[in-house]
Amino acid sequence: MNKITFDLVWFDSLGAKSSSTLVRTPDVSVLIDPGVAIMQPSFPAPLTKKLYWKAQGAREIRKASQEANVIVISHYHYDHFTDFDRNLYKGKLLLVKNPNEYINDSQRGRAEHFFDNLCRSFGETDLDQMLQARARKSYGNPLDDIPLARDMDFGDYNRRRKELLEKGLKWFRRRVEKWHSFKTIPELTFRDVEVKFPEGREFRFGRTKLRFTPPMFHGIEFSRVGWVFATVIEYPGEKVIHTSDLSGIYIEDYAEWIIQENPTVLILDGPPTYMGFMLIRTNLNRCVRNTCEVIERSKNLRLLVYDHHLLRERRYREKTRMVWETGADRGVKVVTAAEHLGRKPVIDTL
Repeated sequence: MNKITFDLVWFDSLGAKSSSTLVRTPDVSVLIDPGVAIMQPSFPAPLTKKLYWKAQGAREIRKASQEANVIVISHYHYDHFTDFDRNLYKGKLLLVKNPNEYINDSQRGRAEHFFDNLCRSFGETDLDQMLQARARKSYGNPLDDIPLARDMDFGDYNRRRKELLEKGLKWFRRRVEKWHSFKTIPELTFRDVEVKFPEGREFRFGRTKLRFTPPMFHGIEFSRVGWVFATVIEYPGEKVIHTSDLSGIYIEDYAEWIIQENPTVLILDGPPTYMGFMLIRTNLNRCVRNTCEVIERSKNLRLLVYDHHLLRERRYREKTRMVWETGADRGVKVVTAAEHLGRKPVIDTL
């Protein structure tokens, strides 16, 4: 009998943007990314339906939160967190993306609003009263943390890629200066809620380990969308990984990390194929190849939930065909969240 169980609370294959997941062990229940957002305008469904699916997702997330001891927020996009619902967060340990670094301006603004709501709702104060002076910190080149991706040979694309990485590094250095201009939002402890920043840390609950990666790019190298972290929930003999928004997996080092972790269940956000020209063929091929590598080399993997960004347009299965075929060849079950729940993905019904 499995000691780790999980509910796929709401995902894009159910009609609204989300990757909210409730994971249970004998020691703790963890709700990951309690947010839901309406589908993009190009999604081929009436607005009334999109609003209905979003409302359904919000209702299911609220219900799941009643069972959770811990809530994880991997980043500040509205399909990954809710701002604000006191009952959702009351009585929880919140493990949330550090809002002080590895963050872009829009997510910093959302984080400030979220923390201000936390302070007002649970601390009878406001965020301004909690802010602290920031100590200066040095940051290395993020490419040094992803040497496989950094040193890959992309053939005819190498020159263009080098230009993009150089441009990205300049952007990153400007971001560092921006982070140094922020006042620090601290971890918080109020009577009815506790907030910690988990990147690169481990938390133990009995025999259960909750581990979190350092910040990872939200998509390709130097993605302007920001950074996220992935969540690992481990109980002896079993392991679940929730990738948040790696976008399917662009970066080879992230694929290698998953392979070395060797999960039994992988909840993976697929590539955003609906974005068309923004997802050039070279990077889509990377996503597919890296995911196939994970399937082929992860010896304990039995289930891959392949969803989120991927389920936003009709040709998702065709564009990632090799992933589904590799799963079938290797005896790894590859399914959308809807299929795992015994349903048909909404996009396949339209």
